[in-house]
Formats: sequence, C-alpha cells, structure tokens
Amino acid sequence: MQVLNFPAYQFRLKNSENKVAIFDRIRKKFVILTPEEWVRQHTVHYLIEHKKYPVSLINVEKLVKVHDTNKRYDIIIFNPDGSIFLIVECKSHTVPITQGVFDQIARYNLALDATYLMITNGMQHYYCQMDYKEMNYCFLQDIPAYT
Repeated sequence: MQVLNFPAYQFRLKNSENKVAIFDRIRKKFVILTPEEWVRQHTVHYLIEHKKYPVSLINVEKLVKVHDTNKRYDIIIFNPDGSIFLIVECKSHTVPITQGVFDQIARYNLALDATYLMITNGMQHYYCQMDYKEMNYCFLQDIPAYT
C-alpha cells in the first residue's frame, strides 16, 4: 500500500478469500483493505495515538440521514456529553481534495453539527472549526488534542 503522510503504524493484516483485510480497532473486526480503508485506518490510529482521543468516543462507518437520504460517514469523534466533536471524511490517496469533498462533509455536518471537520486523502489533511453563531468556519493548522 501507498506510504501516507501520517506516522508509521503497526496494523494487523490477514488474507481473507484472496483479499487482504485490515483489523479495525473501533469496529473490532477485519475489513477489506481498500485504498480508502488504508487512509481511514491511518487516521484512526493518528486520532488515538497522537491526539489521544479515547476509543470509546470514536465511531467508524455509520449511517447518517441527510435530507431523507442515507449516507455513511467515515469517522466521528463524540464529546463525552454525546454531541459531535469531529467529523472526518477520508478519501483514497488517489482522490484529489476538491470542492466536492468539502461539499460532502458540509452536507453531513448539516445533520451532525460537529465542532470540527477534517478531510484527508492520506497525503493532504484539511481541518476546519465551525462557528455556528457567525455561520462560518475557519481553517486550522491541526485539530486540538483530547483534553
């Protein structure tokens, strides 16, 4: 797999029906290793190991209803009170980060009201903080670590 712009991590891999699978420590199961999953798993490890977010506050690949349409987000981190701290949209390293990707996470956030947004293709990472009072957002250099 492609070397990504994340620290190096140790992953559990296995062959399953002639396909490589990677262990997802949030879902607690092996999932087929696609280029997007490679980015997702690096992001999960980054959030846990470098930003110190508790595993108990992280969800991966769950449904969210956006304007009567079922969508699937990549990663969400909850606040301890159940509100949403961060939404992460992951793309394959071959997918450029375009306005369409920002539009996608913005649509998800209409239903989720996260404080922070992160978009990554494993090579480039973008971070935003939402300001609901002023109805805008600002780009950040990074997201805050867990406190």
